[in-house]
Amino acid sequence: MRALFLVLLLANILFLAWTRWIAPAPDAGGHATPSSQEGSRVIRLLREEPVQRQLSDVAQGTGPVDPGVIASCVSGGPYLDKAGAERAAARLDGLGFRSRLRASRDEVWVGQWVRIEDFATADDAENALAALRAAGIADAYLLAGEPPGNVVSLGVFSDPGRAAQVLAKAMQAGFTPQVEDSYRAEDVFWLDVDRNENAGLPGLEMFRIQDGGGTRIELRACPDPDSVTPAASAP
Repeated sequence: MRALFLVLLLANILFLAWTRWIAPAPDAGGHATPSSQEGSRVIRLLREEPVQRQLSDVAQGTGPVDPGVIASCVSGGPYLDKAGAERAAARLDGLGFRSRLRASRDEVWVGQWVRIEDFATADDAENALAALRAAGIADAYLLAGEPPGNVVSLGVFSDPGRAAQVLAKAMQAGFTPQVEDSYRAEDVFWLDVDRNENAGLPGLEMFRIQDGGGTRIELRACPDPDSVTPAASAP
């Protein structure tokens, strides 16, 4: 028994000595810490593109950028009738801004035109027209003057919310409609406001009236005074 004890003791001593001074140290667990140069790397997350970006743009509507912050004179309009322009001029006057009424012939925004293009055949267009009307778009029609079966118009809408509803119905019916702004030439009126005649320049909201005459009011830089003749001083 004594001999067996001595043998076991010697084996333990030899094993301890081997693990401490002979066997290689085990690798540390996990990954090495990156160097200070690698520490500057940044993971950037890409924002997901909205699935219905087009529908969102139509619902919100888009307008021109307000140039009043950099211009010396701004024109607000267009107004489709003189009475509407005079009401807006009276509102500006009440806010402390003197304006000039100016008549012009311009391309006026009518609304957002929603349409579907590029059907392969006239039969395809007719079938699409039936499907769109069944989906609740009663005013859809084949556009005259275009190649047969090429364009189905869903309407021109001055109300962005109405355009968004029609667009959504067409998408739910399985179509991919297009949307663009529609314009036509009209005799209109603008209100010009000079910065040096006032304490400043009015913002876009100050040119808007409750009845805007069915068009979208915007701000533009005033035209060259030598090229136009003011209709009147307003009010």
